[in-house]
Amino acid sequence: MNQNPGACHPRPEAKFTPRQGQYLAFIHAYTQVLGRPPAEADLQRHFRVSPPSVHQMVLALERARLIRRQPGMPRSIEVILDPQTLPTLQRQTVKTSVPRY
Repeated sequence: MNQNPGACHPRPEAKFTPRQGQYLAFIHAYTQVLGRPPAEADLQRHFRVSPPSVHQMVLALERARLIRRQPGMPRSIEVILDPQTLPTLQRQTVKTSVPRY
């Protein structure tokens, strides 16, 4: 009999889209640097998206079990993945139709 139960059933790798990966990387980096998780408003400013877009992403990450939150508690977003599996946080650029001079 196998003495190591994890050997038969390795934990599957976390699957997330590139955009979800950037949100996860931002949440992790923000928490590491500032010592507290970001608020949804911080995510909105960084990614330059609307509040409903941020909220939907947070809900999607939670449903996928990539983060956890405590209901009714602000700034409670916690990435539950190994930080080694997170992508590098990319610089956000503003898309504009105005030409540069």
